[in-house]
Amino acid sequence: MVSAFLIGTPFVASAAESIAPSAVGAVDVVEQVGKEAAGAATHGEAKAEHHGLPSAAPVFQVGPVQFTSSMVVTWAVAAILILIAQLATRNIKLVPRGLQNFVEWLVEGMYGFFEEILGKDLVKKSFWFFCTLFIFILFTNWIGLIPGVGTVGWGHAAEGHFHLDKPFLRGGNADLNMTLAMSLVFFFLWVVWSFQSLGFVGFLKHIFSGGDNGKGIMAVFMVVIFLFVGIIEVISITFRPVSLSFRLYGNIFAGENILESMMTLVPWLGWILPLPFYFLELLVGLVQALVFALLTSVFTALMAGHTEEGHGHEKAHGAHAH
Repeated sequence: MVSAFLIGTPFVASAAESIAPSAVGAVDVVEQVGKEAAGAATHGEAKAEHHGLPSAAPVFQVGPVQFTSSMVVTWAVAAILILIAQLATRNIKLVPRGLQNFVEWLVEGMYGFFEEILGKDLVKKSFWFFCTLFIFILFTNWIGLIPGVGTVGWGHAAEGHFHLDKPFLRGGNADLNMTLAMSLVFFFLWVVWSFQSLGFVGFLKHIFSGGDNGKGIMAVFMVVIFLFVGIIEVISITFRPVSLSFRLYGNIFAGENILESMMTLVPWLGWILPLPFYFLELLVGLVQALVFALLTSVFTALMAGHTEEGHGHEKAHGAHAH
């Protein structure tokens, strides 16, 4: 953009010099046209005003860091989950009951689910992340559907309707910053787990090598093919955080806007028209949490799962031989 500006500046200057004499006599006309255009634009903006939910708004700021309404919701979700975990484990019994029974059932079920994907060795190393990720996304999605979250705040009245400008609270996953942050954390852990399982050389071999490529010309041909495939794989790996974050953000943000549109579509039916969509969004919140956790665990298993299982089998065979 800077280069285009520097290249175009001489042409703009020469054009301005060529029209300068005639422009002096047309100042009044230009001012009048500008005023009319500004008035028409303002009227058009009033008619085409956006009626969807606004993005997360800053609540307060500490130095250069802004804390938004969606961050407040994520803090609330984290506090609720920590409180549930503390209440469930403060008085552990051999025969679980109540909240302890529910939490143990949930954790055991999730452990078995991810063990089928990751394998017995890798799940011990990474279960803490995938289970927490699923539960956190699920609760964040559902809490974002509580009446008042995203719909109560500062706004203005226009054309007989109230338009929300700055909500007090905003759904955590309806903010792209939150979904992107979770995706980047996963990407960092994915790299760590991959290097731990394969090593740096093994990591490169897994991407750019297809194993035994044969001999002679065919070997050279296969090396070139797998090198090209490896470059495509690197691009795919790089874009995974983007696709993960936009998939979750897009589904949650779109669902909230559908609910808001149903509430304002027919004002006298605003209390019942969104109800079917509300239950649909409860299901979407569960599905999106499962999809995010499932995709991240599958990506991890594709890179590190087989190696972990291979090491486990080798250790078992060695122990049996001894």
